[in-house]
Amino acid sequence: MSRRTVSASNAAAVGPYSQATWAGDLLFCSGQTPLDPGTGKLVDGNVVGQTHQCFDNLFEVLEAAGLGSDDVVSVNVYLTDMGDFGQMKEIDTTRFSSPYPARTTIGCASLPLGARIEIALTAKRQS
Repeated sequence: MSRRTVSASNAAAVGPYSQATWAGDLLFCSGQTPLDPGTGKLVDGNVVGQTHQCFDNLFEVLEAAGLGSDDVVSVNVYLTDMGDFGQMKEIDTTRFSSPYPARTTIGCASLPLGARIEIALTAKRQS
């Protein structure tokens, strides 16, 4: 089986993986850390700026696949500090419209490059 992948040149990646892979009508987007695609460096600061950058990167990948935020069915969030949950949730609700996608939030010990947050999502192409 050959993989049908999606790449967005204006979304940074850390390592040898596909930014997204199609499985039928489902698009599985790899977790995005808050890397600035212009510099390739982690966005400094608190979880607010880092959350925005993660979503910016993910939405670039969605756009490259011909999809948008209304096509997202599931979001997985990884936080190094669950105390950041409230701030992340406020931003999350501005990036999607109701009815919101399913979301799982997991606390973890660490993330690549010292990021405070990583976000992955799954979207479905409309028939």
